Amino acid sequence: MIYDIKDFLKKFFSSRLFVLSAVMIALAIILIMRVFSLQIVNGAYYQKNFTLQIEETISINASRGNIYDCNGELLAYNELAYAVTITDVFDNSDNKNEELNDQLAKMVSVIRKNGDSLYNDFAITLNSDGTYSYNISGSTLNRFLADVFGKSSYKDLEYNEKFKFNEASATADQIMEYLMSSKNYDVSSDYDTQTAYDIVVIRYAMNANRFSQYKSTTIAQNVSDETVAYMNEHSDELTGVSIEEDTIRKYNYSNYFASIIGYTGKISTDEYDELHKTDDSYTQNDVVGKSGLEQYYESYLRGVNGEQTVLTDNMGKITEVVSTTDSTAGNDVYLSIDAHLQEAAYKLLEQEIAGILYDSVQNGTVSMQDVYFALLNNNVIDINHFTSDSASGNEQALQAQFESHQAQSLSMVENELNSNSPTANNNMSEEMLDYITHIISMLKDNKILLTSEIDDSDNTYTAWKAGTISPKEYLNYCISKQWIDITQLDVDQKYADSSEVYSALCQYILNELKDDKAFSKLVYKYMVNNNEISGTTLCLILFDQGVVNYDEATVNGLSQGSVSPSSFLLDKIKNIEITPAQFGLEPCTGSTVITDVNTGEVKALVSYPGYDNNRLANTVDADYYAKLNEDLSKPLYNYATQERTAPGSTFKMVSSTAGLAEGIISTSSEYNCTGVFNDVSNKPRCWNHSGHGNLNVSEALRYSCNVFFYTVGFNLAKDSTGTYDDPVGIQKIQKYADIYGLDQKSGLEIAENTSAIATQYPVMAAIGQSDNNITTVALSRYVTAVTSGNLYNYQLMNKIVDKDGNELQHYTPQSQDISNVLSQDQWDAIHSGMRMVVEDMSEFNDFAVEVAGKTGTAQQENHPNHALFVGYAPYNNPEVSIATRIAYGYSSHNAAAVSKNILSYYFNAEDPASLIDGVAEEASGVSASND
Repeated sequence: MIYDIKDFLKKFFSSRLFVLSAVMIALAIILIMRVFSLQIVNGAYYQKNFTLQIEETISINASRGNIYDCNGELLAYNELAYAVTITDVFDNSDNKNEELNDQLAKMVSVIRKNGDSLYNDFAITLNSDGTYSYNISGSTLNRFLADVFGKSSYKDLEYNEKFKFNEASATADQIMEYLMSSKNYDVSSDYDTQTAYDIVVIRYAMNANRFSQYKSTTIAQNVSDETVAYMNEHSDELTGVSIEEDTIRKYNYSNYFASIIGYTGKISTDEYDELHKTDDSYTQNDVVGKSGLEQYYESYLRGVNGEQTVLTDNMGKITEVVSTTDSTAGNDVYLSIDAHLQEAAYKLLEQEIAGILYDSVQNGTVSMQDVYFALLNNNVIDINHFTSDSASGNEQALQAQFESHQAQSLSMVENELNSNSPTANNNMSEEMLDYITHIISMLKDNKILLTSEIDDSDNTYTAWKAGTISPKEYLNYCISKQWIDITQLDVDQKYADSSEVYSALCQYILNELKDDKAFSKLVYKYMVNNNEISGTTLCLILFDQGVVNYDEATVNGLSQGSVSPSSFLLDKIKNIEITPAQFGLEPCTGSTVITDVNTGEVKALVSYPGYDNNRLANTVDADYYAKLNEDLSKPLYNYATQERTAPGSTFKMVSSTAGLAEGIISTSSEYNCTGVFNDVSNKPRCWNHSGHGNLNVSEALRYSCNVFFYTVGFNLAKDSTGTYDDPVGIQKIQKYADIYGLDQKSGLEIAENTSAIATQYPVMAAIGQSDNNITTVALSRYVTAVTSGNLYNYQLMNKIVDKDGNELQHYTPQSQDISNVLSQDQWDAIHSGMRMVVEDMSEFNDFAVEVAGKTGTAQQENHPNHALFVGYAPYNNPEVSIATRIAYGYSSHNAAAVSKNILSYYFNAEDPASLIDGVAEEASGVSASND
């Protein structure tokens, strides 16, 4: 046995099998050792290197500084929130679009289902009627079009052969069709309109980051816990999607301060290019101030971004944080504005305007038909909801009526455009003329009718402007002159004759009008005017759509006829349940500025109406933004700093100053007012046709005597030889208007128009007419200068402090001493006249504080007069000045009445609760007044 084993081993070790076995065993040992080394000894190291794709640097946004009022009341701040982001890590395979679009559609569905909204700074808005429109214009729109078509400049845009439109004049609908096509994002027609639009919004934003691999794109901000949970739970199937901590900008007192503070948003390409020139720390994902003080103090508020170096895997997910540099918070800005005074002045102004509107409707100056139509015209009632699945019976019935009248209207238009005996404009019915006017405007807006090509001196064009030819004649002539862009019409450009082009143009017009919201409003207008729509139906729809709180008794009363729609709406106006701004009738806007006359600090700067800047900050609420832009009251416009009208008689202190300083009048000299001024050819009259008799300058201010100031203006225009010369008078009026700063901006850090001082007719300019056009804030600066003898440079910022409370900058208003323009007795004469103005006003009867001021009624053709008041208080020891304008406010006494209420609030002369009760103030009048 032993011998056999030895013999076997001898043969085995000497055989080739031994060599092979030894080699196999050695290899197995090496393999085992290698596996051990890879998996046990260095497993973590190799696993790390296996998953590592790239090292990235991520910017950490700095916390934006807060904004406070003068008393430390918080106005703008940051709130922690979560954002849904996506990184484009999809490969470039043939089905990339399909995979990405399907994932985005699923995410959008979840986000909207949870009540969240998408981050949307896209230049095109999806309207509620399913159409598209631009929400930008000018150079910004040109830049957007160039980016869409991948051109470096707008000038490089050309005719797009594949899609058959001019890229430079492409409509929003054409851009959407282009982006959704297989050439771009290949968005399936199976998606509903909203989802398809959302996909394009996200894809376009992702495309902006295409040159930065692994750079995330924000899909939604400030999302709910439900959305966060869903995204985290489905992270494995949502490629490149992450939940990131974020901060959002929030605003207190939003309606009252929006026109001052503005709002923030994601940086645009133009903003990035501009800001990056001076600060290379800006990134294309930064949030910046878009308007107002947020924009002006951007460099102070934004802070310094930090950064984080991370490792990301092949799916774009962060696997390791390598290093972090913390961000530095922005500085805080304190304003001169008193938040509570600002709020009170806004509410009091709204109450006064509501009172004027109430009186105007009640006495028939504004008809109930105007009120009924305003509900539709200014979108108080959403006409697009009439066709929704949830439309009420009242809405459905009105929609059926509308469709019938719309068909008739379109038939009228079609018959006129194709008539063998077309009607000249000046012979048309009012309704048809409105339709034709809208059609021409629509063709211009859609760049079918090329206004840049039209020759203003052309005889046919002149005849069209005069209304002596028909639209058929005019449009055919436009075709012959190549003023029509036929590339946008359904016609063979090479072979079509003029009749075929005209036929295609008519078809284009009719097709566009069917879905044109503005045309629909015209149809509703004539339905209301023709009593085809009852006021009762409209009032019931207000309940159906939740515009007013549901009240069963009132609904039954309206339905049964025991409550009249006119009394119902008057009640809503009086109680400001539907605001003047919502109606958009005249008046619906106003402004007031309150200033500390001893320091030049602006204590309140109110523009009515305001808007909710929370809905524009961070993620723009596209529907809300579109509604603001359509609103006839123009809430995005700052009426305190941008609206310019004639100042009316508030200008008479300028004329008084000019007359006294130039020696035209003295404090005691008198002019005789007979009710008419006969020294110029048009013989302008005083408001008091019977005349005021002999008056000095103080009495002329008291009675606002036009003839006195006509005479001042006339005598200012006399040259050294005593000859009347218009330019001489205008030059002197401009000189003293300049002394009061009326031809300059006030210095505010927000958007402001420069006032315009009259350039002709010194006689009329002296009473604030001619072509004088002055902002409310300029009137404020002027009356403050009249009061104090100091022309202040206005500024809204009081101080800037860092996060540790260290004051970095403090603003003390700069001023120019103008007290030497007049002697003290001359100033006293002006101030005395202003005091007597107020003493004669019933609005100030028994008022605890002595006020001096001047009213102004400025005329505007075909509109109610503008109402103005400027003043200061207390008379003997001035603290504050006030300047108030109610555009189309009828009587200056209405502006004086609300100014008195604001001053009452300021001086605590009355209980604030009794002043601000949410009920319309009774108007002082709706006709011209003696101012």
